[in-house]
Amino acid sequence: MKQSLTRRAMLGALGTAVAATAGCQSPGTDSTSGGDTGDQSGSADALAQSDSVYTDVYRAVADAVVSIRVYAEDARGGQGSGFLIDDEHIVTNEHVVAGGDEYYVRFADTGWRSASVVGADVYSDLAVLRVGATPDVTPLSFAETEPTVGTEVVAIGNPFGLSGSVSAGIVSGVDRTLQSANNFSIADAVQTDAPVNPGNSGGPLVTLDGDVLGVINSGGGDNVAFAISAPLTQRVVPSLIQTGDYDHSYMGVGLRGVSPRLAEANDLDPASGVYIDSILEGGPAAGVLQGSDGETMISGAAIPTGGDVVRQMGDTPTPTRQALGSFLALETSPGETVDVLVERDGAQETVALTLGTRPEP
Repeated sequence: MKQSLTRRAMLGALGTAVAATAGCQSPGTDSTSGGDTGDQSGSADALAQSDSVYTDVYRAVADAVVSIRVYAEDARGGQGSGFLIDDEHIVTNEHVVAGGDEYYVRFADTGWRSASVVGADVYSDLAVLRVGATPDVTPLSFAETEPTVGTEVVAIGNPFGLSGSVSAGIVSGVDRTLQSANNFSIADAVQTDAPVNPGNSGGPLVTLDGDVLGVINSGGGDNVAFAISAPLTQRVVPSLIQTGDYDHSYMGVGLRGVSPRLAEANDLDPASGVYIDSILEGGPAAGVLQGSDGETMISGAAIPTGGDVVRQMGDTPTPTRQALGSFLALETSPGETVDVLVERDGAQETVALTLGTRPEP
């Protein structure tokens, strides 16, 4: 695997920067007259005249960022972004490649090259492509530490088919939960205030050192966009390369955050934790955890009662659903047995839960 020490050395002394993100885009919806728009090499030439910190980050990272085109037999398809992580593998979003039959990637200074999907995971919205030959560019590396709110970041990708675009912002939130398939969620996502546009999906959200904090996933407007975190990506991607898929830990429960009304109905103090609303019959939690067995009316709303409240899993407190989801996603694997501290019928007790594997979509 190629190393990125040169990139870190070049960018390590810089002191400011910012970020951006975006979604995927269907072929034929470029923002200008048809076909590809923008020119990465031209953009690099223009930026080379500037001493901006963004110029330095762009020049260090952009060569490893690719445009992706996806074609399908039914004429559907899409386009997005991705980035090189070693001599042959490119990380992108699952939703960029989903439903495709043919895949092509283009680096900053190359034409389109055929690629194949080696693995994809709908539950983390991550996928890996393989290309037969890559130009002499340095792959991107992942950040070794979790970002803090306020960290300046940069996103590079292909919004609206405009190749080699760069945008900037900050990390505006961490440990976010994103919606995934089958009412599951993606844990530990990074939130940024950078604008999101179709075509950026799958591109990198990077620090001023050029290290990847996350894989751009989605945006909902109002300066809120999200990226799949580096820690989750680093768990999922090696499995996608080795086996083509990834197994997520699974409890087999329906969860609720503890709201003020739910805490009132269940006499919970403190008013925090994760409430077990339902238990899947035959699932990992059946006979171990306890779901709702009644309800009470508060201000005209029916509030469930009688379910366990998860206070801690292993040695990790779980005051929120986000905390529980991040623990499962980053610290556990299917088949492991975890001690779960629950509040049940007004008392606390610890139960042993053996995790299962999340069912196929």
